Amino acid sequence: MKNVLVIYYTQSGQLLEIAQNVAQELENSTNVSVSYHQIKPVEEYGFPWKADKFYDVFPESFLQIPCTLEEPNPEIFTKKYDLVILAYQVWYLTPSVPINSFLKSESAKKIVKDTPVVTLIACRNMWIKAQEKMKHLLIENQANLVGNIALVDRNLNHVSVITIEKWMMNGKKEKYLGVFPKPGVSQKDIDESVKFGKPILESLNKNDFTSLQDNLVSIGAVVVKPFLISMDKRANVIFDKWSNFIIKKGKPGEPKRLKWVRVFDKYLKFAIWFFGPVLFIVFLLTYLPFIGKIKKDKKYYASVKLKGISNT
Repeated sequence: MKNVLVIYYTQSGQLLEIAQNVAQELENSTNVSVSYHQIKPVEEYGFPWKADKFYDVFPESFLQIPCTLEEPNPEIFTKKYDLVILAYQVWYLTPSVPINSFLKSESAKKIVKDTPVVTLIACRNMWIKAQEKMKHLLIENQANLVGNIALVDRNLNHVSVITIEKWMMNGKKEKYLGVFPKPGVSQKDIDESVKFGKPILESLNKNDFTSLQDNLVSIGAVVVKPFLISMDKRANVIFDKWSNFIIKKGKPGEPKRLKWVRVFDKYLKFAIWFFGPVLFIVFLLTYLPFIGKIKKDKKYYASVKLKGISNT
């Protein structure tokens, strides 16, 4: 009997629905036992979000400062898992605070050490650098990343900026004003995520995950957009400066800090709406001269490799 553990943190429930679909093929197998572990912060972040709270988590999120979690059910430590599916959200270009906190805990080390891990991401559109951070966290836990699935909001960038924020603030995954498309991963993509279970099950049964990521990519598990690589890298540089600045202004919720959190909120919107289009034009103008590097980056970020680390 193969033991599989699905670890997840979700607020809206979207990520759990996707994780259950991905695991469906495994659960239907007679020789696989699937368990679930929901990560629970001691102090919940709340959903829908309050605007100040939504932006006030930015410094700790980006700087990967852990929060306190509830202790896992002791039962999950009684098995050695043949595979872990780690489902996570992206907060500010970084694995969410609860997921980051779990991976920095002793519990994570006990569970994922020397264990194959498939990461499962559901986010707006930028996950590249978050996954690089995830790779480092898994290596620190001596886990073996064997696969990655990234499902995104397929709507235009500036459209999803509006719709995702409305969803986060009102908690309703619906058409804003009756005109905008629904936010988040489309229901079609959620329903079709069942297909990713087949190659995972095949690798699990063979106890050989060497070709899993290639098989997942071939059926659309990961789509790497070159412009978003560039945006993600630039945004990380900016976020590094802002997060280190804001965190020095006080603890979460303190008035002096909230003043700068609100400034960051306005700056972020300005950057998305005005700097974004400029960067896209620059990207188009430099596309051909850098086509070789762009192709190399696409291949790398679609893989489970980490630069400078041997994956043998």
